[in-house]
Amino acid sequence: MSCFSSWKVTLISLTFVEKIIKMETGKLIKELRIKKGMTQEDLADKTEVSARTIQRIEKGEVDPRAYTLQMIAKALDVDFSMFVEKESDESQEIKKVNDNNWLGLLHLSGIIPLIFPTILIWNLKKDKIKGISDHYRAAISFQLVMCGIILGCLWVYWKVNQPTPLYGVLLVNALFTIMNTLRVMSGEDYMHPVFNKNKKQKTNRN
Repeated sequence: MSCFSSWKVTLISLTFVEKIIKMETGKLIKELRIKKGMTQEDLADKTEVSARTIQRIEKGEVDPRAYTLQMIAKALDVDFSMFVEKESDESQEIKKVNDNNWLGLLHLSGIIPLIFPTILIWNLKKDKIKGISDHYRAAISFQLVMCGIILGCLWVYWKVNQPTPLYGVLLVNALFTIMNTLRVMSGEDYMHPVFNKNKKQKTNRN
């Protein structure tokens, strides 16, 4: 029960943490724009985004994609890497923790192997978190295997009215999913016993 409570608190805080990171990037863009003597409309004219989007980026309301940041960097006559290198150690640590929390949520989505919640999380963060595709493939493949086993247990239950195997499989799936979730959220390696029995996959290391 404590695991679910911790996960709920983590999920609620994810948006807040991301907001801090977005605000710092937006603040830097605004400072550079003002130093150049440019208005938001001027910056918009030199990029492929609207003045309204520039305004929202500077306020930290949206998370600009890498291509958008490259266009803004070009318009402001600065190196694109400046938006990354200017992040404070604290901001980088916040992002690392935030990314690990999302990766943990990705694994936790398989506690009931329905597949689509995992796909939704991956699709939401696939361009924003390094290494998330490895976690996604591991989580999905494990869920597919568990789905096959669960179907077999359901057949046994239907044939001989014996629910014990089904309960056992669901318990093992829940325990393994929770274990991997906690490991990933704490920055440790996740384990995949189905396809990589002797190989641990790395979590996001920013």
